[in-house]
Amino acid sequence: MKTDVLGVKIDDINMVEALSVVEKWIWNPGPPAIASEALRAGKHYIVTPNPEFLVAAQKDQVFKKILNSADLSIPDGSGLKLSGKIKNIFSGTDFMEQLVKLSAEKGFVVGFLGGKDGVAKRCAECLLRKYPNLKISYISSLGIVGKNGNPSTATSYQLPATDILFVALGHIKQEKWIATNLEKIPVHVAMGVGGAFDYLSGDVPRAPKWMRDLGLEWLFRLVVQPWRIKRQLALLQYLWLLTKAH
Repeated sequence: MKTDVLGVKIDDINMVEALSVVEKWIWNPGPPAIASEALRAGKHYIVTPNPEFLVAAQKDQVFKKILNSADLSIPDGSGLKLSGKIKNIFSGTDFMEQLVKLSAEKGFVVGFLGGKDGVAKRCAECLLRKYPNLKISYISSLGIVGKNGNPSTATSYQLPATDILFVALGHIKQEKWIATNLEKIPVHVAMGVGGAFDYLSGDVPRAPKWMRDLGLEWLFRLVVQPWRIKRQLALLQYLWLLTKAH
């Protein structure tokens, strides 16, 4: 059951439950959760809303609609607990790696799309060393963003048949790309993963597990990447919106 936080529907489930949902989709593709999305029957997409997503959704109604039409909306970010409505949280980066592990075990085929400067390739190589049975159909950091930074369409020629496609174009852009292109590409499941390629490739260090467990990964990211200060201001906006909502 989805929980509404600031007008965005989020699945308050844990990692194990979310993995089970995706595995069932791949073994037994069926109609999507939203009846109005019948055109993409057998195709599903995953979003990873955190406080930054929720703030952006207040101003971008198209983005909000895409989030609310997702088949699975995982609770990403400790700030969601502050709403008093979400009990379970886990990061999109951790979920991506667990989907990769699951795929290696079950023989699912994955693809990596997006990122900058070859990070998709480095991410795939790191994961392949860790999960040598992983089947990879597609790796590309290039040719996916068109003029003016707008995502371009990937054709079936460009993208081979894939069970799970990880899309790293940054939040909002990646979700809009998936919503626009999912029915056109041979993919069962698509997931927007933001900066996960950077972390899983080792290009950007992750917070120690104890900090992640305490919900302080945002603080570690701020120390490692000071430019994120502007993005962290979204947390203050989120807290203000929660206060107004109550």
